[in-house]
Amino acid sequence: MKRNIFLALIAVLVIFSGCSKDFLETTPTDSISAEAALSSPDNMMLILNGLHRQMYSQSPLEGASWSRTGQSHFLPSYDAMGGNVIHSSPGNGWMRSDLQWQTHISATYTTPRNVWYQRYHFIASANSIINKVEEAQMPVDAFMSNILGQAHAYRAWAYHQLVMTYAKGYLISADPSTEPGVPLLFTTEAPYTSEGRSSVQAIYDQIEKDIDMSISYLADATAPNNNSHISQNAAYGIKARIALSKGDWAVAASAAAEARKGYSLMNEADYLSGFNSYNLPEVIWGGHVIDSETNYYAAYFYYLGTNFNGSQNRGNPKMINNAIYDALPATDYRTKLWLPTAPNSNKNASNGWGGSYETDPNYDTDAEFKAAKAAIQTEYRMTSGHHTHPYMSVKFLNANGGTIDPDDVIFMRASEMYLIEAEAYAMLNMVTEAQAALAVLGTERNPSYDVSVFGTQDALMAEVKFQRHVELWGEGFSFHDHIRWNDPLDQTGSGASSVLYQNGFKQDRPSDNPKWVWKIPQMEIDANPNLTEDDQNKY
Repeated sequence: MKRNIFLALIAVLVIFSGCSKDFLETTPTDSISAEAALSSPDNMMLILNGLHRQMYSQSPLEGASWSRTGQSHFLPSYDAMGGNVIHSSPGNGWMRSDLQWQTHISATYTTPRNVWYQRYHFIASANSIINKVEEAQMPVDAFMSNILGQAHAYRAWAYHQLVMTYAKGYLISADPSTEPGVPLLFTTEAPYTSEGRSSVQAIYDQIEKDIDMSISYLADATAPNNNSHISQNAAYGIKARIALSKGDWAVAASAAAEARKGYSLMNEADYLSGFNSYNLPEVIWGGHVIDSETNYYAAYFYYLGTNFNGSQNRGNPKMINNAIYDALPATDYRTKLWLPTAPNSNKNASNGWGGSYETDPNYDTDAEFKAAKAAIQTEYRMTSGHHTHPYMSVKFLNANGGTIDPDDVIFMRASEMYLIEAEAYAMLNMVTEAQAALAVLGTERNPSYDVSVFGTQDALMAEVKFQRHVELWGEGFSFHDHIRWNDPLDQTGSGASSVLYQNGFKQDRPSDNPKWVWKIPQMEIDANPNLTEDDQNKY
């Protein structure tokens, strides 16, 4: 099994090196050892660069599939399952089983297998760096501090993703110290020869230790090259997410404030520019998708980019929850991210009243109907084959509309940090502080925003939930938000079709419903001698 992780590290070097041409030209790829891959700080940085790419790339990993390309796939999937992103039609089938709540409850399905193995790939790669530096007693200068800081951050991030997904939520668990979590590894071996399930508490203890070490290392580190690297701000953002999911409200608020330092919120022009660049002002962490490593029809914009020229978008425009949109005040410029009266041009739309002006209640004549569709296609640089639909999103736009050209993926923004602060202070019943955090975001998006009307804890939490749904639409938070809030899933009034969504239309709250916890991949159960069927999540 050690050979497998060595090969994974080598693949990182070979596929993602770019700046290591001399190394690769003088060393046969079939003879590169783990020692060579970890022989110098420069090569360790190449491994980290590989992880940056693995956040979105199609490079195959042990036990995983190219068709589930890291966060490019999982963020839209989480929002499809969490009811944030509404599918208007069956489309070409991509993510249909996700939104129908079929994928994650099957131990043999591709998506839960990929989440598991990709996250453990990050852990094994981080372990290899951390262990090598310690074993070889390598000097820790500013460059090595950057490497270690990012390695510890990736390990914390990966474990947090795993424990939130394959174990019962910390806040709804009767006892996190006995609740089964995921295997906790410190070796560089692949996970399926590793350990049994550690408790949720043990995983969180390690996560918190790692992220604090990351922040400490990054304080003394050379500055990151770009936003795809994990900076100290990004590490604080990960810390804020961890604390929020655990209910450590004071830590969540303070870490979020540190994460957003130096980042201004996007103004209206930036906000409406398509969310396609990791250089937007408030982006703390994002993936820069380079041409040679694009993931084409498994790309983030393939799922969510309104004008991406792929069958998933052309036939299945994504909607916001209709009731949420209708609650937005007209003075909020985020209303421009969705088109409530776009003509329903798809006769296969799931709500059953699309295809022509005769079945679309917003239009009285065929000429009006066709003119509205053509105007939208022109304004947003869509192709003639793109369908439109009421409440469709125009938040995510390809910079080169009507193509499959790659665009960046955003993982963390300053807006999220303000919302974490607001939620944490609300949960502490610190009304003034929660209002202050909400006011910064709210008044930027809506000059008429009046935070004074949210004067109680309940009112503040309702507003935080509303703002997260609008502000973070399509950015992958809604599934885990439901777990933290212990909220049921109910698509009534959202615009979702109960026929299309099936089991994903309604689900009981997570504390009463074990289906919010994903199945451990059957491949892991079969291959890991420390796991048996008794360790599988039960429904």
